[in-house]
Amino acid sequence: MKLIFYSHPNFLGHQSMPRFTQMLAKGMAKRGHDVEIWYPSAVFAGLSKKATLKKYLGYIDQLLIFPLQAKKKIRKKDEGLHVLTDHALGPWMNFLKDRKHVVHCHDFIAQKAVKDGIEGFKVGRLGKVYQAIIKNGFTKARNFIAVSETTRKDLHEIVPIENSATKVVYNGLNQDFNPTNSVNEIRYYLSKLLNLNLSDGFIFHIGNNEWYKNRVGVIKLYDYWRTNYDHSLPLVMVGPKPTEEQSFLAEKSFFSKDILFFNDVEDKMVKQLYAAATVLLFPSYAEGFGWPIAEAMASGCPVITTGEAPMTEVGGEVAFYIAKRSFKDKEEIGWLEEGAQVIQKVISLSSEDRKEIISKGIENAKRFDSEMALDSIEVLYQSYYLENHENTSHC
Repeated sequence: MKLIFYSHPNFLGHQSMPRFTQMLAKGMAKRGHDVEIWYPSAVFAGLSKKATLKKYLGYIDQLLIFPLQAKKKIRKKDEGLHVLTDHALGPWMNFLKDRKHVVHCHDFIAQKAVKDGIEGFKVGRLGKVYQAIIKNGFTKARNFIAVSETTRKDLHEIVPIENSATKVVYNGLNQDFNPTNSVNEIRYYLSKLLNLNLSDGFIFHIGNNEWYKNRVGVIKLYDYWRTNYDHSLPLVMVGPKPTEEQSFLAEKSFFSKDILFFNDVEDKMVKQLYAAATVLLFPSYAEGFGWPIAEAMASGCPVITTGEAPMTEVGGEVAFYIAKRSFKDKEEIGWLEEGAQVIQKVISLSSEDRKEIISKGIENAKRFDSEMALDSIEVLYQSYYLENHENTSHC
């Protein structure tokens, strides 16, 4: 089977989506399929080093230049299955809608923000236009694969099609995450490497600066917990450089020396941090799936996350759940109190209870085996490849 994977351009600097594309491509090549990956080159985006200008120039590459290049390549290639690895690449459906295709859907947070509005998050005028272009594209597709039931539900609120038209395949972990019997040794190694004292453990968070990752909430929650409980575990935050608001909150905290930001962290160290952490603190507002929950559990790390789907889909009965943070001051205090209590509960687990939680987490994470996910996706690809799409009704 010929498979053409469409991916985000490298000049956007994304990490999770290119990894997802590579997992799909390598997995299908391993299964004997003919695989190619297509994505826009930095024709216009390469003309500027300024982030804002580069972003807008990049739209020309993505929305004008690449479609012309892709259509030209398609005419010279044997027909295959065209795979959009993210529904955010929806504008390209304009030249793929009459070909055999499938669209992977991750999260519709931006679409929901434009449609219904989300507390504390505003979409600018240009953002609304761009999301409209994306929506106009992916709604022309017929076949979808969603990473969670939550994502499928959100899709069908936008595209009124039968549930059977969208299949759910939970993400498979695209790296090997494993527990360790050498937690103390890893903590000692990381302490030396990072010039920190992590010997007693630490609270861990990983995520980007998108509003829904709630990094501000993580810092506030940590500060509140440290203020009200007699413990001194540091907070290690891995992701991009902190925003001005995050830096301000960390610097004004009485425990600022224990709030540590790290960016450009290699995969090997991320795995070590998961395995050595006392707990992963992941209070996201929303997710399409929630990779860190599964990654932490597979690494033997307990998880505190938001008690809403899809975090509950991934965490199952093993994660510790807290409410979603409110932007209203009075309600935020309640959230901080609840969150601090749960942090205290987790770090105070007896040795036996902690071992049980870790064991259950490892077992839960087995649901997200990459080979199982790829096998399921391969079956779907084959069905879409063989379907007589000319007789398929348009959604």
